[in-house]
Order: sequence, then structure tokens, then C-alpha cells
Amino acid sequence: MRSMEQRENNLRICRKCLTRELADQGDVYGTIRDYIENLDPEIKADKEIYEKRLGICKECEMLLQGMCRSCGCYVEMRAAMVKNSCPGKRW
Repeated sequence: MRSMEQRENNLRICRKCLTRELADQGDVYGTIRDYIENLDPEIKADKEIYEKRLGICKECEMLLQGMCRSCGCYVEMRAAMVKNSCPGKRW
């Protein structure tokens, strides 16, 4: 039987994933995607802006499993609204 330390060394945590890239993580991530899809078009960022923002977030050291460690938000939800901005002033 492997020791706890050996098992912990083999665990890999995806630090640069967005929630849409996390497979089978439960209803929370599906709810986030549903929320974004159903935003009022007047407040929703267009696809090009949204994807550009997420690209910046994916390169940020504060991203951890779809959440911003700076403010605690799910970056996909923050990036989806035109009025929002990055707490680190990256976008």
C-alpha cells in the first residue's frame, strides 16, 4: 500500500482550468454555464470580449479551478458581463 505522501505527490490539481473545462464536477458548474447563457443581452459581453477576457484569466497566477483567488469570483461569470472588470486590472 502506498503511503499518504506518495499519493499526495501523484495528485495533480488543475490550476489553470475554467469551469467549462472541468469535467463532471457537479451541478455548480452547469448552473454557472446556464446563468451565463441566459444573461440579458444588454448586460452580456459579446463572445469576442468574453473569450479575450478568459484567455487573460487562463494566464493569470490567481486562477485556481475556475475561481479568482484575488476576489473569489468564478472568472467565467465575471467575464460574461460587460460592466465587470478584473480585480487585478488585467482587463
